[in-house]
Amino acid sequence: MRRNNQAANAEDEAQIDLTPMLDVVFIMLIFFIVTASFIKEAGVEVNRPQASTSEPSENVNILIAITATDEIWMDNRRVDIRAVRANIERLHAENPKGAVVIQADNKSTTEIVVSVLDSSREAGVYDVSLATDDK
Repeated sequence: MRRNNQAANAEDEAQIDLTPMLDVVFIMLIFFIVTASFIKEAGVEVNRPQASTSEPSENVNILIAITATDEIWMDNRRVDIRAVRANIERLHAENPKGAVVIQADNKSTTEIVVSVLDSSREAGVYDVSLATDDK
């Protein structure tokens, strides 16, 4: 009988307890999720003009990019100028405290930038900014 007890104890000691390892993995997963920064992108990279009086904006949830060829990008997709207002209204309804930031390329025309600005104001969003790079 004594030998059976020793054999059972030896089997218990041979098994690996994975609970502490799983705890560490879950803690690391939570740490990386909490510390990850979620950056919203308009969908295309533009060369923004430089400004010496730029200020960071806090409440940004609608990013609009205008390329050098006057293409308008919102939410990683190309948008026609006639659909900008509807898209801004939809995105503003999701987050009413958010603002619009226009990321216009250096070579984009002023006409398109002003059209996007007007569409934003027609959609009821008056907190509109132009994105620039620091000098």
